[in-house]
Amino acid sequence: MRFDLVDLRLFLAVAESGSITAGAEQVHLALASASARIRGMEDVLGVPLLRRDRRGVEPTDAGRTLLHHARVITQQMQRMRADMGQHASGLTGQIRVLCNTSALAEFLPDALAGFMASHPQVNIDLEERLSYDIVQAMRDGLADIGVIADSVDYSGLQTFPFRDDQLVLAMSPSHPLAMQLKRRRSAAFDEAVAYEFIGLAGDSALQKYVAEQAAKTGKRLAYRVRLRSLDAVCRMAAGGAGVAVLPESVVLRAQGAMAIRHVKLTDGWAVRKLLICVRDLDTLPGYARELVTSLQPR
Repeated sequence: MRFDLVDLRLFLAVAESGSITAGAEQVHLALASASARIRGMEDVLGVPLLRRDRRGVEPTDAGRTLLHHARVITQQMQRMRADMGQHASGLTGQIRVLCNTSALAEFLPDALAGFMASHPQVNIDLEERLSYDIVQAMRDGLADIGVIADSVDYSGLQTFPFRDDQLVLAMSPSHPLAMQLKRRRSAAFDEAVAYEFIGLAGDSALQKYVAEQAAKTGKRLAYRVRLRSLDAVCRMAAGGAGVAVLPESVVLRAQGAMAIRHVKLTDGWAVRKLLICVRDLDTLPGYARELVTSLQPR
């Protein structure tokens, strides 16, 4: 079996992007050359590595096995470069981080900015996903670090504390739901589902999470508008356009600039602990291990 590092980097890029064309561009190969390399790996192994359809490609079971080993090998190469960095100049590291909506919007920007300021040689590839998608990607070796909610099964991964994340109902003080709740500071999600909602765009991890919780009760939420940012949703809710499900930290930050009321959701799914997860901390490059340490509460 003969695979070189270009083959492995290509296969990782194709699997992560879901496209041979996009993967080839990432590793600076012509499409024909990339396709030939993928076919060559499949011929050597005697099994298909990718499942192809009109939407793109995804790894087969054999492809997932190769992904794991390819990820380990490339991580070892990154770790070697980082460890040799003290002896050479101009070397850079790359950390792939997957996170859910709350982590991306509320907690990670400041934490990552501080780390990157003190580590100018490190670049971070940050992507938002659902927590259970992050867990699967981590198990498959498709990312270095994940930030997930503890509501998913993360068995097999090493985890470390990150932040607490309380979801709340947010609305204008004059909204009918606010009138219904009177002075109450908490409410069940079921008390709000009859009202119109303001939400995030459909590809948001938080939006999908809330929709899943509604579906479990047999309800489908009615949305007046969907926006791209939590701050925009907060402003619309304060303006009386509808009810929103938001992280409490978002609403608390906004209260100094607008009149907005919030009540804590009492449902179990609304009280989440955010966790940092990795496959194996000891196999990560030194700079990635430093990032895991810096993200934990002090």
